[in-house]
Amino acid sequence: MKATKSISEKLLKLITTTLSDEKAEEIVQIDLRGRTEIADYMIICSGRSTRQVSALSEKIIDLTKTEFKIISKTEGKSQGDWVLIDSGDVITHIFRPEVRDFYQLEKLWSQNEILVDG
Repeated sequence: MKATKSISEKLLKLITTTLSDEKAEEIVQIDLRGRTEIADYMIICSGRSTRQVSALSEKIIDLTKTEFKIISKTEGKSQGDWVLIDSGDVITHIFRPEVRDFYQLEKLWSQNEILVDG
């Protein structure tokens, strides 16, 4: 008998699927289990504009609250250049492409990187 998916895996799937459906670009998921205590997974993606970055973040915040009763902590939502969403087991970073290129966050965690949607 196969074990059911953990909450963090279900949350990861919901967020990555939503980002893909909402036309986020270059979605990358990184498995952090066994590497850090901050979260089980990290998602990094890009929005084409500050408006899209903000809209994507709002969608994720609303969905995690509705589906999992999680009140996500956020940083950077008002600027729309880089929004960090801490949903507990999954941390999501949504960047404008120029900001993502500048910080190159994937390089810090690239050992377990999986490209979800390019």
